[in-house]
Amino acid sequence: MIRARAREAFPHRSPFRFALAFAAGAASVLAYAPFGFYPVGLAGLLVLAHLWLAAGSPREALLTGYCYGLGLFGVGVSWVFVSLYRYGGMPAPIAALATLGFCALLAVYPAVAGWLQAHMKLSVPLRAALIVPAAWTLAEWLRGWLLTGFPWLNAGYAAVDTPLAGFAPLGGVYAMSLATVACAGLIWCVAFGHGRWAAAVALAALLAGGAALRSVAWTTPRGAPVSAALLQGNVPQDLKFSPVRYAQTLATYAALAEQTRARLIVLPETALPRFLDNIDARYLARLESAARRNDGDLLLGVPYRAAPGEYYNSVLSLGVSPRQFYHKVHLVPFGEFVPPGFAWIVRLLSIPLSDFSRGAADQPPLGVAGQRVAVDICYEDAYGAEIARALPEATLLTNVSNVAWFGDSLAPAQHLEIARLRALETGRMMLTATNTGITAAIDRDGRVLARLPQFVSGRLEVSAQGYTGATPYVRYRDWPALGFAAALLAAAFLVARLRRSR
Repeated sequence: MIRARAREAFPHRSPFRFALAFAAGAASVLAYAPFGFYPVGLAGLLVLAHLWLAAGSPREALLTGYCYGLGLFGVGVSWVFVSLYRYGGMPAPIAALATLGFCALLAVYPAVAGWLQAHMKLSVPLRAALIVPAAWTLAEWLRGWLLTGFPWLNAGYAAVDTPLAGFAPLGGVYAMSLATVACAGLIWCVAFGHGRWAAAVALAALLAGGAALRSVAWTTPRGAPVSAALLQGNVPQDLKFSPVRYAQTLATYAALAEQTRARLIVLPETALPRFLDNIDARYLARLESAARRNDGDLLLGVPYRAAPGEYYNSVLSLGVSPRQFYHKVHLVPFGEFVPPGFAWIVRLLSIPLSDFSRGAADQPPLGVAGQRVAVDICYEDAYGAEIARALPEATLLTNVSNVAWFGDSLAPAQHLEIARLRALETGRMMLTATNTGITAAIDRDGRVLARLPQFVSGRLEVSAQGYTGATPYVRYRDWPALGFAAALLAAAFLVARLRRSR
């Protein structure tokens, strides 16, 4: 019935249908940081579900999902152009084409979700409330895994300030995505009269369950809070690797470190833009002295050369504790390593240090300032299951980044939103130290306790509480949400086969 009514409004394969899907995807970006208009994202998903349920064929559903994805990523990830053109030195036309191509590739995943759900021949309410959310969630996971993954703009991130955030400690961002798309499907059922009362009850139960879970304390404080200082040097990206700027950069970070009495001092990713073995030992001693004076430690982002041709994007600890390293594991394609066969792209870019080695996956937390600190670098914190590897041993999470690559775009705020999810999933505080912002302290419930303005040099002084214990997510990672989604699709497939065999 709904398909017949919808096709009267939207003729088969009409440009209007696909334009509406594109507009819904583009508008959904408003649900994410820095805007935070969650109902807009929910409405965008509702429109997408409506178009999918009314599609005349799996191919049409695929094209509809693709158009939605083009809108979502074309607007939400447009900051890739900034890094390629303004800071990467790529000619503007080529940078624009590369950004468009990247967004076009990301749009394949919503298209796959549309195609997949269209093959599940179940009743309309079940498709809206269960099958569409399951297909969407598995497509998100695939996007976060295939070709090293790009798990940006997952639907769950937009729900960080809603009752659905209560599902994060259970199944991570994918559980929140599943719940978010299910809410859109249930609202659609209520609006269009398909099992209206049952859908309303299910929607209320989903929201009430999430709200109740938000009150659960999955972890317990460990000892007294530790004083921490997060340093933001505000070194412009186009000057970061300039020899003329180098002395000023060192002076900025030394002054910021020496002005604090915090036991834990954190500097951003590659705060010192030279290999560790090329940095004056007297300067490193100066930083170490500042940490020792506070009876604490300093975490320094610096490139580390282990051997010729083997170098890492690293964090080094200096202070009263023994020196320790963390070497980045999940590298950025083209920015930090060159995929086989793509060296020609790197030749178009002016990116220093663009072929790092991978660190070991099982690196232990750093024992500093009386805490066990799990360090991650840059967009490593977009991979929740990888962050959870250091838990439950780690008592505190720390991310060091240099999002200056993306200028004054949506990326820094989106990145902070991702960090908030990692805190929720793990029941740990997250400290983020960045070059140009957003430097922030995030509580274990995902709240931003304090932050520095962007594009200023400064020091964020916070009290950081360590926690022990393990959330269900730490134990089981993404598998409960993914397993539930896969089970729904498998059951729908079996039901469809049984119906065809009769």
